[in-house]
Amino acid sequence: MINKLAGVFSIIVGTSMIFMWLMFYFTGSIPELNTEPARITMHLAAEFATAIFLTIAGWGLMKAKRWGVQIYLLATGALLYTMIQSPGYFLQTGESGFVVMFAVLIILAVLFLIKIIKQTDKQVRF
Repeated sequence: MINKLAGVFSIIVGTSMIFMWLMFYFTGSIPELNTEPARITMHLAAEFATAIFLTIAGWGLMKAKRWGVQIYLLATGALLYTMIQSPGYFLQTGESGFVVMFAVLIILAVLFLIKIIKQTDKQVRF
């Protein structure tokens, strides 16, 4: 059951990340494309890679694929990094709603991660 919930969470977060960045792009809300093009390009590459891995991991968990947990761990690690790093931008711009959103997502991601690790530990004994 926890795998399916974590899978749904991963797919929702992964696809939301993609749509959020597309919305920012098409509304002209990424000024760094003009002021810091190299930095924002690398940042966007990392964000999209995280989003793609989250979506793949979510699908793998929901379909009970053996590789689902491994991809989930990788994707969640990348997600936690981006969710710790990204709020700084929104703190500086005074957009506290995004900061709260990141805090909630961090809590959920950590809770799912703990549950998945505990479940995997029970299944695999060395």
